[in-house]
Amino acid sequence: MATINRFEDIEAWKQARTLCKLFFDTWKADLNFSRDFELLNQMKKSSGSVMDNIAEGFGRGNRKEFIYFLGVSKGSGSEFRSQLYRAMDQGYISKETFDDLYTKSDLISAKTARFIDYLNRTDIRGSRYKVEEPTENYTDQETISFENFENN
Repeated sequence: MATINRFEDIEAWKQARTLCKLFFDTWKADLNFSRDFELLNQMKKSSGSVMDNIAEGFGRGNRKEFIYFLGVSKGSGSEFRSQLYRAMDQGYISKETFDDLYTKSDLISAKTARFIDYLNRTDIRGSRYKVEEPTENYTDQETISFENFENN
């Protein structure tokens, strides 16, 4: 598995971002969908929550919390897929659009589940637990320069 330094490096996050944009493009194309504020708002939140929870979990710097937020992300994906049925049943999206969005969302959930499995098997604890050595030693000259800066 590749080293992940930022949440933007996580493949499931990248795909969730693409899904979110695709959904936004879809509802903007249908005036009737845009008028169903309740469903539209729920779908905007659930599609965004898929990517946002991956990012938040990663940002916690703790494997256990990351796994928890990945689970929340998966739950948001399931919620989004359920809402897709409602959008299709109301005639806001076609069967073809439903299938495309559903499949993409389902693949993200599967990828996230595999990532959770990996994290459950690894000994990596998270960036919160890294002990970093100082990268430089400060000299008296730097201290003097700092003092001179403060006195000016």
